[in-house]
Amino acid sequence: MASPLTLIVAGDPDQLTGGYLYDARIAAALRARGQAVEVVGLEGRFPLPDERARRSMDRALAALPDGARVVIDGLAMGGLPDVVAPHADRLAIIALVHHPLADETGLDEATRQQLFDSETRALALVRRVIVTSRFTARGLERFAVAPERLAVVEPGVEPAPLAASALDLESPGPRRLLCVATLIPRKGHDVLLEALADLRDRDWTLEAIGSHARDPDHAARLFDATRRYGLEERIDWAGERSAAELAAAYHRAELFVLPSRYEGYGMVVTEALSRGVPVLTTTGGALADTLPPAAGLAVPPDDAAALRDALAAWLDDAELRRRRRRGACAARRSLVDWQQAGDRFRAALEEPTPSALSAHARTEESPP
Repeated sequence: MASPLTLIVAGDPDQLTGGYLYDARIAAALRARGQAVEVVGLEGRFPLPDERARRSMDRALAALPDGARVVIDGLAMGGLPDVVAPHADRLAIIALVHHPLADETGLDEATRQQLFDSETRALALVRRVIVTSRFTARGLERFAVAPERLAVVEPGVEPAPLAASALDLESPGPRRLLCVATLIPRKGHDVLLEALADLRDRDWTLEAIGSHARDPDHAARLFDATRRYGLEERIDWAGERSAAELAAAYHRAELFVLPSRYEGYGMVVTEALSRGVPVLTTTGGALADTLPPAAGLAVPPDDAAALRDALAAWLDDAELRRRRRRGACAARRSLVDWQQAGDRFRAALEEPTPSALSAHARTEESPP
């Protein structure tokens, strides 16, 4: 049996966002192969850490014996290089980066530079960096992460039944759109609202599932815009939903819409495809690689007019809808499941560490 593994995340490990779900499902897949995994959720504020976060990270690392293997999620690690540094030589630390912290939407330039500098220092301390997409792997060149230190482990999907719409039998009534995304600026709900406001003459509804609590001010602005556009009867801001409720929403959906400005992968895209639901998304970040062209439509990020035109084409053209449904069903057959993703993650953990990553090399590579 492999030596025990500790996975450290920021806050509650049971949060229902893509990064936390990835972490939880990888941990479950590793356990299914006999790997002991302890998940530690840190207290405090992230990614710009407060003193509580600093103490929590230090306690978690100090509790581990010399030589222990520990994977630290980038959201927890990126802001705390000075706390991680004293433990870097005695622990086998691996970073798990979903997307760089400095790439979050809505940051002012000073905060962006602070996060970039901090995460660059943190990544210089670790033995290996696991990322969730090839796009993110390419982007870490900016952070002085050499390719030989990188491993890409893309998310898997849970087996799921085909959605009702995938049977190619359209029901009468409004076309049913679904968006699953936390209500934060990066997810682009504001762009989607602007696009839908120009399509009030079409027959559609939107179910928007995702937490309102991560950025309450932004959520309030979205609700105000919904009223201003007169779309209250069309859009259901459903908040977070249980796994069963989410599965039911996917089953009802005819088109999955993800208008993100940027994604490090976009797990919900493959969740939709696993049910044969076509996707309309953007080319922001890794999304250009995540969606197979035949399985949906893609537009530039932050472009309400392009998003409106793509939605109009899908709503107006029954043959286009049929082709994209068939493309989604074809893509479904090639998706990787979570156990396969877990096996790839385990292989990345077991790869030999590049010899250049001695303590001296890490010190030399770390920016001042």
